[in-house]
Amino acid sequence: MLEHGIKPTANRIMVVKALESSMLPLSMAELERKIDSIDKSNIFRTLTLFREHHLVHAIEGAVDGTRFELCHSHDEHYDDDLHPHFYCESCQQTYCMDGVEMPEIVLPEGFEAHSSNYIIKGTCPHCKDEDRR
Repeated sequence: MLEHGIKPTANRIMVVKALESSMLPLSMAELERKIDSIDKSNIFRTLTLFREHHLVHAIEGAVDGTRFELCHSHDEHYDDDLHPHFYCESCQQTYCMDGVEMPEIVLPEGFEAHSSNYIIKGTCPHCKDEDRR
């Protein structure tokens, strides 16, 4: 947290630990269930601060709302950990596609990008195997 310019507090540490312990990005509702000792507004404020300092990614556009995951970026001013996500239409899970490069988008002159969300929708390997049985 410190390398992102964030002072560690008990609540912030709990949110980081909840995100670290998950293999998949979490929705706000999932975070609330995992951290029942912090109310929704404190979790939301913590996530907002984390987003501002590039400690978490917000995956917007997921079918079940925004999901959050820890960012592997090491800079509070710049997110060097951009990657696409995959949404399985069968199990409704969102997966990080770490190691898959984001396609380069060239914007028309005058436009300045501040963030990007790239979600691929389809069937994950687990569900695809289930369909074959």
